[in-house]
Amino acid sequence: MENKATKNHPADCDVTVQLSDCGREEARIVFDTLDHVFSACDAPATGPEQRHDHEPTVWVATFDSSAHSSEQPPGPPHLGHPVQALLTGDHQAVAEVEKALGRLFEVRTSESVSGEHEKESRLLLAPR
Repeated sequence: MENKATKNHPADCDVTVQLSDCGREEARIVFDTLDHVFSACDAPATGPEQRHDHEPTVWVATFDSSAHSSEQPPGPPHLGHPVQALLTGDHQAVAEVEKALGRLFEVRTSESVSGEHEKESRLLLAPR
């Protein structure tokens, strides 16, 4: 999904954020909060309403780490349960998103693997 804010940005600023072990509401809270800080390049679709209690196991969105918004989140985000987040992208771009998540949520665990051109970081986010 392309929007005005992200049309001409460098691809090395993109960070893919995958959330797992959470429901639709926790994923929405994390993505909405990140969207207040960064521009979403590829915002997650809300998807059709579920006919049963089965939810996807992974929620994915891409954010432009160079497009800082002047908006502040409307207060501290309130997660009902801890959420596992996997960040993938350029080293500096992932570091920017990690810093933002650390300011917004309690980061209970953090592991990262660095490659030559890309970094993968696993975080466990919890409410403050």
